[in-house]
Amino acid sequence: MPNFSSTLTLLVLFSVSANAAAIEKVFSAKANDDIIIHQSITDDSICKSLVQPQGYVCEEHKVTTKDGYILSIQRIPVGRSGKTADRPPVLLQHGILVDAATWLLNSPDESLGFILADNGFDVWLANTRGTKYSRGHTSLSPNDSAYWEWSWDELILYDLSAFVQYVHDQTGQKLHYVGHSLGTLIALASFSKQEQLKMFRAAALLSPIAYLNQIPSELMAVAAELYLAEELYRMGHLQFPPGWDGLAPFLETVCNKTGYNCFDLLTAVTGPNCCLNSSTVDVVLKHEPQPTSTKNMVHLSQMFRTATIAMYDYGNKDQNMRHYGQPTPPAYNMTGIPKDFPLFLGYGGKDILGDVKDVKSLLNDLKDHDKGKLVVVYSKDYAHADFILGVNANKLFYDPIVSFFKLH
Repeated sequence: MPNFSSTLTLLVLFSVSANAAAIEKVFSAKANDDIIIHQSITDDSICKSLVQPQGYVCEEHKVTTKDGYILSIQRIPVGRSGKTADRPPVLLQHGILVDAATWLLNSPDESLGFILADNGFDVWLANTRGTKYSRGHTSLSPNDSAYWEWSWDELILYDLSAFVQYVHDQTGQKLHYVGHSLGTLIALASFSKQEQLKMFRAAALLSPIAYLNQIPSELMAVAAELYLAEELYRMGHLQFPPGWDGLAPFLETVCNKTGYNCFDLLTAVTGPNCCLNSSTVDVVLKHEPQPTSTKNMVHLSQMFRTATIAMYDYGNKDQNMRHYGQPTPPAYNMTGIPKDFPLFLGYGGKDILGDVKDVKSLLNDLKDHDKGKLVVVYSKDYAHADFILGVNANKLFYDPIVSFFKLH
């Protein structure tokens, strides 16, 4: 049975839609209660709010995908020393329900985005469609249902390909890649199809997501087994979480006004993170959670139930035939990743999303990878959020990633 934190998180994510208007009204009436309104930073930029205050040069760029989404990407071309990057570009791709801010929320000595810049790399921070800095489109609005008709298939086909091409064109160089969580899944799937590989030097994947069928997350299991994402989609709630604009202040009130510990909420979603600062959750709630599409959540739920890594299943043979020319969705075969492509994988023993059993299934697919081209680093204490917010991630994972990239 789900524990209290899992139940509370489910209630937050799946019932906030019905109360979004009321929540918004309540919170606007309590503006003096030190409640952080998620929308309060929407008009700002990642450069202005997180990068420049730390003393770094930062550039804001826009990338338009082939299907019309206008995406935000930030560039840190200079380290704190003032020396222009003399090493190759690195594209950082965040996970689900967050944006590029997650690479920058700790101090410069503890945040991967800053660490890479200080080591001479040309840093590029991607923000996928639907997140607050990537909500533009050439013809659609986030209020249009068609805007949210995508899953991680489209993140591979359009967003990732657009970011990679843009960084390659802007710098004239092949690039390194760092992904976390969903950012690893779209990379692995792309690599398995050998798409754009000629533009990559190497990839570092933190909390790698490929297989999902063995995850111990009660939250994911309950949501998938009850087809909750499918039900939201059927009801017309195409943005996830529904009521996103009111979610962050709602979460903060749940924690601050009831005395419930937000670390427990984070634990219910990510596992028992070992190494976050006590103020980390407060900082995170100023920038996250970020929305994704409900269809994306349906796709992830399908992976959990079917134990496959495949394209989106439209639910019947006719629709799959219409989209794919075959009755079942095409698979992403991890053994298709070239054996000589340099890969760094970092995973943790307490992670309930990129869990040990599923990562071992991925490693089994990579068992024939060329010696020296696959580096695996494991921390028995690390959970999902530690990889981007852990105060000692610099020593355990980021420094090895820097060394790995220098080799390639």
